[in-house]
Amino acid sequence: MSTSNRRKFLKGGVAGAAVTAAAVPQAKAQEKLTKKVFGRNPNAKGTPLFSNTVGYGNLIFVSGVGAHVPGDISVHTKIVLEDLKKRLEAAGSSMDKCLKATVYLAKGEDYAEMNKVFSGAFGPEPPVRTTVAAAWIPGDSLVEIDVIAYI
Repeated sequence: MSTSNRRKFLKGGVAGAAVTAAAVPQAKAQEKLTKKVFGRNPNAKGTPLFSNTVGYGNLIFVSGVGAHVPGDISVHTKIVLEDLKKRLEAAGSSMDKCLKATVYLAKGEDYAEMNKVFSGAFGPEPPVRTTVAAAWIPGDSLVEIDVIAYI
């Protein structure tokens, strides 16, 4: 590329794109982002211990969901994934928009069976995931999962 062509390219193309790209973060920074709580019980008395689903900007954070019914790890995992799906959809997101999932297992030996149910639940491009064998999960659930997604 000749010097004059390079100058024309930089003047109109790359430099113009750089100016536009630099303006976008400033415009976004001027937008007021607010925290939005989803699914709050309007009849609840007092301040809750935590929120189940919170949005901020285009991100959705869903607290740990467990299954508090009799059943094995497959049953519990299915219930938890269905509940996560409902919460995400109520917030305007979906399972395939999940970016991060954290799985807590009451027993490490349930890992393979949990994976059988978990596999495919988030679509063809699943979120990043951390799995932890926890010493205790509230309510005697065999699994608890929390997620971060986008809208």
